[in-house]
Amino acid sequence: MSSEQLHIKTPLLESHPLSKHAGFKVWLKLENTQPTSTFKIRGIGNLCQKVAKAGCKQIVCSSGGNAGLAAAYAGRRLGVPATIIVPETTPQFTVERLREEGATVEVYGKVWDEANEKAMKLASQPDHVLVHPFDHPDIWEGHGTMIVEISEEIAKPDVVIASVGGGGLMCGVINGLWRVGWKDVPVIAMETKGCDSFNAAVQAGKLVTLPAITSIAKCLGSTTVCSKVLQYHTEGLHAIHSELVSDTHAVSACLKFTDDHRMLVEPACGASLAAIYSDVIPKLQKEGKLGEVHSAVVIVCGGNSVTMELLDQWRTQFGL
Repeated sequence: MSSEQLHIKTPLLESHPLSKHAGFKVWLKLENTQPTSTFKIRGIGNLCQKVAKAGCKQIVCSSGGNAGLAAAYAGRRLGVPATIIVPETTPQFTVERLREEGATVEVYGKVWDEANEKAMKLASQPDHVLVHPFDHPDIWEGHGTMIVEISEEIAKPDVVIASVGGGGLMCGVINGLWRVGWKDVPVIAMETKGCDSFNAAVQAGKLVTLPAITSIAKCLGSTTVCSKVLQYHTEGLHAIHSELVSDTHAVSACLKFTDDHRMLVEPACGASLAAIYSDVIPKLQKEGKLGEVHSAVVIVCGGNSVTMELLDQWRTQFGL
């Protein structure tokens, strides 16, 4: 069993194209360069290492793809078998990649929540451990390492931008900000319309379950956000600004980013990049919610659930 960390230290790139567009310095934390092409291996890897050390014989994970891939990768590296339950919306190429990592893959349910129910039943067996895609302190602790890395390279930014699906990345970002003494750095939480369980919860002041996921950003597709990220907001523990963009803006950001940096990212990541490309920060400033910004960090969370073919399909679908 490997005792080494399963994630890598990713590049922190100063983006001249995005900085030029924004009028301030934009840094990109390139989590799309992780071994599994997303940030998920940080937190999932941390959790899997801990349960493996405690004697787990079977990892079980429900995932729309990215968390499952991280769990499969971690299982292979740690020598622990992994079973991944994915919803029907998961792209076939993602299912195949999971199997290439040596995982047993079962397709079940129309949305992640249904797949998760099946995973919970399977994980109730002896020596089986459920690896939740986003709702666990060890996952947040692992994700927080990206902020630690950022703090070792640059001065404190004025804002951090990250996408929200179930809330694991956001909890990890805040975990990391607190760890390095940057509690006063606000975070912009980006979602696409139709995949907006955090925004819905913020508006309602309580957890909300979406009736369905209607956005193409399926990797943000949790119908209910984790309670911890809502707690950060409702109790005023950390400044989080919840913002929505359309699928069109998310895909447009993916296309622009491909031209600007020659990298493919998925719409779930495009949502964060759209905070720069679609001028979300000036909007927040006009509303009096955000102060002067001289530097921003965008978490480029992943490029796993995307291909050139899909990007071309979305370009046509949204008339871009």
